[in-house]
Amino acid sequence: MAEEIKKNKTDKPQNNRRERPVKKEDDGFDKRLVSVRRVTKVVKGGRTMRFSALVVLGDGKGNVGMGIGKANEVPNAIDKATVVAKKSLKKVSIVEGTIPHETVGKYSTTKVLMIPAEEGHGVIAGGAARAVLEVAGVKNIVTKIHGSTNRINVVRATLNGLLSLKTREEIAARRGKKPEEI
Repeated sequence: MAEEIKKNKTDKPQNNRRERPVKKEDDGFDKRLVSVRRVTKVVKGGRTMRFSALVVLGDGKGNVGMGIGKANEVPNAIDKATVVAKKSLKKVSIVEGTIPHETVGKYSTTKVLMIPAEEGHGVIAGGAARAVLEVAGVKNIVTKIHGSTNRINVVRATLNGLLSLKTREEIAARRGKKPEEI
């Protein structure tokens, strides 16, 4: 009887507050909704309310994109942002579940410091940066955000940092050497 109770406890999914719901698209992409904001335009007759959505999209294999969409309703804004994110997919370098070297991504007044971590560390990142790294397929990394923590700026700074990464093979090819020489 006691064994059955233990077995049932381990079968239950763990409630991890850091895990956000990841929606699997039909085409194999992971979609992460980073933020939804209500934005206002002041016109002669008063204020017009709309919604702005920020979506990060990735395949978990190094392809990642971001999109911002605006519409009168939240679902329409999310759909528009998803379309923009699919069009802006870019390839980032991932080596054995982490990044090849330390880097700093910058956008506006936001700086995101990214440090590769060993197997088992997990993704140590806050909010918007975590969403980008998880959909990109990074499994072990440590990050620190300096400056503005605006979600749009953090996503763009994280993407800039990831896009600046070069693998050992890419650096060797640029220098005309073998990867072992670097």
